[in-house]
Amino acid sequence: MTNSSNGATLGFEEKLWKAADKLRNNMDAAEYKHVVLGLIFLKYISDAFTEVYEELKNDPEKLSDPEDVDEYRARNVFWVPLEARWDSLQKKAKQPTIGIIVDDAMDAIERDNSSLKGVLPKNYAREGLDKQRLGELIDLVGTIALGDRESRSKDILGRVYEYFLGQFADAEGKKGGQFYTPRSIVQQLVAMIEPFKGRVFDPCCGSGGMFVQSEKFVKAHQGRLDNISIYGQESNQTTWRLCKMNLAIRGIDSKFVIWNNEGSFQNDAHRDLKADFLLANPPFNDSDWKGELIREDVRWKYGVPPVGNANFAWVQHFIYHLGPRGVAGFVLANGSMSSNTSNEGEIRKNIVEADLVDCMVALPSQLFYNTMIPACLWFIARDKQNNRFRDRRGEALFIDARKLGVMVDRRHRELTLEDIKKIADTYHAWRGEPVNGQKMAYADVAGFCKAAKLEEIRKQGHILTPGRYVGAEEEASDDEEFEGKMKRLTAELAEQMREGKKLDEEISKNLESIGYELGTEV
Repeated sequence: MTNSSNGATLGFEEKLWKAADKLRNNMDAAEYKHVVLGLIFLKYISDAFTEVYEELKNDPEKLSDPEDVDEYRARNVFWVPLEARWDSLQKKAKQPTIGIIVDDAMDAIERDNSSLKGVLPKNYAREGLDKQRLGELIDLVGTIALGDRESRSKDILGRVYEYFLGQFADAEGKKGGQFYTPRSIVQQLVAMIEPFKGRVFDPCCGSGGMFVQSEKFVKAHQGRLDNISIYGQESNQTTWRLCKMNLAIRGIDSKFVIWNNEGSFQNDAHRDLKADFLLANPPFNDSDWKGELIREDVRWKYGVPPVGNANFAWVQHFIYHLGPRGVAGFVLANGSMSSNTSNEGEIRKNIVEADLVDCMVALPSQLFYNTMIPACLWFIARDKQNNRFRDRRGEALFIDARKLGVMVDRRHRELTLEDIKKIADTYHAWRGEPVNGQKMAYADVAGFCKAAKLEEIRKQGHILTPGRYVGAEEEASDDEEFEGKMKRLTAELAEQMREGKKLDEEISKNLESIGYELGTEV
């Protein structure tokens, strides 16, 4: 099986990134990403608009008005006013007032498209942004077709946007993880819980990667996009804007993706939501979640989470928002599987005893941009009895994937498509689901996966680290008998010692020939 790469296609995206990054000069990556991604978004909606505009203008029956806003809304295309159209901007790219011109264009688009209100970046006129470089960046973005029908069918913009988000996350280091979950981890979560139909929720949604991957999953399985509805919450406003743009370029309805400054714990924007699927990558070991303000809460059914660490506040928040047959897949730091400090062990025990844990996956190291902390995947199922699969009550699956993945550069590893399939297929086979359309029998594999009964988990003190359950990988059997093996090895050693003696003699002769002897002082 080949280890096919799983990154965004390293073709024109990489060339475009290198060119854009060159124009960044000394600007901070956190600031520059909004400059670049805002222009890419503007180019996309302008391309899509222009294509429809030309069709209407060239209507052979002359029944269409290319300046009629409703014509565009009927086609689910954003209306772009005259001053915001890309050809107009590009003509003015070399003008010293280009920053003001771009800000005015963003304002005009927001004014005429209510779903984008408050979403687009509007600080291109600021003093710290080099206007010559901004003009060059506009010329660069102008070289790629993004929003026409052919480009949309190839998801050109999606690929560029996703690649740039990843590169900015890398450039920003630790801060980058606040808005970006590496693609292969998102793919793994989605491949396992299969959000095909229903309500999909991410209460710490960053730039929307979980939603984008869910949409790709539905499309790949010939499903209907209107069969899923997405709900999200994000506490960082600039990240929320990235998310809204990321979803808008894919035509994903984001009206239920909410920003508020307080965040999911203090101001739950979807208090009554019971989701069919929940996908999330919350901040690891967050000590600044203001837990002291909510010591009593309906969500803390399994125990009050410690003020100094939000891990089990997140876990219980996720469980609270699952519908009666809901499934959750989320990323947490490895410590969540074994910590017994500050009531965490008791909370984990209560969750295990409630038979909610369906599967645990230990991940390889170096998958994240923002942390070296080892991570794992949790999968929670509300209904393990008959939710389309076999009855899994009193049982959980443990997968140790620490040896999987390939290094894509000096610092980062990613799961390959084969790795993702191997892990997902193992989970699906275990829960009695057809794999590739066929019934596949599950079997424990030493060193990789183990189906454990609740009694066994109790014996391990409710610790959920897969390595405790899967055991060691079986080594290749050695059928050679001890006596025969020792004879062979001693014969090999004697031969090596004879060769060594010959070599010593050669060295001694060579030294004597130039006036030196071993064992004598010069």
